[in-house]
Amino acid sequence: MQFHKEMINGKEVLEKAGHTVIIPSGAYNEEVNEAFMNTDEEKINVKIEHDFIREHFRAIQESDVILVLNYDKNGIKGYIGGNTFLEMGYAFGLGKKIFLLNPIPRMDYLTEMHAMQPSVLSGDLAKIID
Repeated sequence: MQFHKEMINGKEVLEKAGHTVIIPSGAYNEEVNEAFMNTDEEKINVKIEHDFIREHFRAIQESDVILVLNYDKNGIKGYIGGNTFLEMGYAFGLGKKIFLLNPIPRMDYLTEMHAMQPSVLSGDLAKIID
């Protein structure tokens, strides 16, 4: 959720190209966006209270593909956090196509991400539009 502004911008670009796009509801609301929270307890409580993990899974079920906006974070190029990795795994299990905006990051679960065989857009959303 740290990249909520990028999600909203990406949604607009893809919708202009004719795609239907679902993004997490928290992208529009700072009160439930964990990027604006200071403690793990706050993040945990909002995820439980709003059932965000299941909300995201339902959106994946309704989608043909998922797009991961993996920007640099915490000194890691193309960072993919725990929530996003969980969502990628769910999409993979459902047989959904997975797109990554940037290359697969060098993280602990590197091999699992490669095994999901995502299509890497190399920073170019136009590649998903075509």
